[in-house]
Amino acid sequence: MTTPSEPASSAVSGMLDILREAVEGGHPGQGTAFLDGTKADGSGNHGLLATLATLSAEQASREVLGSTVAAHAAHVAYHLEVIVRWERDGDRGPFDWKGSFQPAQVDAAGWEAARERLRAAYDALTTFARTWEDRPADGDVTGGLTGAVAHVAYHLGAIRQLIKGTP
Repeated sequence: MTTPSEPASSAVSGMLDILREAVEGGHPGQGTAFLDGTKADGSGNHGLLATLATLSAEQASREVLGSTVAAHAAHVAYHLEVIVRWERDGDRGPFDWKGSFQPAQVDAAGWEAARERLRAAYDALTTFARTWEDRPADGDVTGGLTGAVAHVAYHLGAIRQLIKGTP
């Protein structure tokens, strides 16, 4: 997140700062917009990737209230991929939103692959969105990125609740 003395250089960079916080967590020792603070030593990072990294495949595959962490991770990756397909490629679907929650259960290799897919989808979106930094903030720019922020933040919260319900 940028600090008050370092304002975002554009609407896009400001939105990407908040998306980065949701996915990657806070910068060590700095404040955050909405997450728990990351300590100066780097511990306490509670972004999506760090949260998922603390779980085994077995934990990610446990069903709690009809869902699993693995299913949420797959769905978030799919959503980020769709944003790029929609904005960059003009792909208007149809999209398999129901199927995007699969796989709901994973083994160790599948869990590693799911986290790698999520990281790759996030990286692809941020790389593409940086091409918008000098563009005027219009509905496509703001809609895609604010949608990504809201969606990732929602699923991060849902995943945190599922983890609390996992023995």
